[in-house]
Amino acid sequence: MKLVVAIIRPDMLTSVLESLFHTEVRGLTISRVQGHGGETERVETYRGTTVKMDLSEKVRLEIGVSDHFVTPTVEAILSSARTGSVGDGKVFVLPVEKVYRIRTGEVDQDAVTPVEAAATA
Repeated sequence: MKLVVAIIRPDMLTSVLESLFHTEVRGLTISRVQGHGGETERVETYRGTTVKMDLSEKVRLEIGVSDHFVTPTVEAILSSARTGSVGDGKVFVLPVEKVYRIRTGEVDQDAVTPVEAAATA
């Protein structure tokens, strides 16, 4: 099992969600975050004062998947989030030791399998 964490541009979220849906990736968490990577700093004027904006608005996706879903999930994100410009984001794949589904007590592989897929199996 892996945790796929993607940091993407907010304007690419719809495209990424559509791509993940077509890849049959269902369970995910989305958070609005701020960060700084390779983007150039921008300067804005706020109430007559010049302010250097160091952080950019981003969206963080967290997706717990079984091992065979890692590659399709990452490919779906990469293909739909890429603009070719600095600031497109990053995808991290992290190992997961244990997963528990709170409602049923299912553990590991059963806990990351979508409920409808588990019902048909």
